[in-house]
Amino acid sequence: MAIEEKVQEITKLVEELLAAEPAYFIVGVGIRPINNISVFIDGDAGVTIEKCVRINKSLYKGIVETAIFPDGEFSLVVSSPGIDEPLKLTRQYIKNIGRELEVETTEGAELEGKLIAADHAGIELDEEKGKGKKMETVKHFILFDQIKSAKVKVVFLVVTCAPVVAAIF
Repeated sequence: MAIEEKVQEITKLVEELLAAEPAYFIVGVGIRPINNISVFIDGDAGVTIEKCVRINKSLYKGIVETAIFPDGEFSLVVSSPGIDEPLKLTRQYIKNIGRELEVETTEGAELEGKLIAADHAGIELDEEKGKGKKMETVKHFILFDQIKSAKVKVVFLVVTCAPVVAAIF
């Protein structure tokens, strides 16, 4: 069985496992040399480690039972894509509405802004330009076929605290 056929069989097994849980979906399945299988799943409200472990156990059993790897030699990792992975599916964009994105277009433009909307055709991104009174919001409507890469921007908040001086009289 060719690699692509194995990926399709594993994808089918994952779809069967997730069929009863519509809040979860497959982002991707890959097989690297020496049968290292990576399955990425996501959920509308995220994915817990416990969910990944349960799917891993069930999927492992399914792979063995269907003899996708007749010699039984393979490794399996089930995880969420992670914050540093690009968004791939419309459902991921919808899940991240309201968050800051970094988008690179197929024309080479790099945009940063708040994801306002997403549908089957593309996304709406609000980019803030300028500072103070000269700040303006530029709306971008980007079709999916014009997006080379889109990642959720990780924003760190810095909190400083003033020292507290207490006096007891």
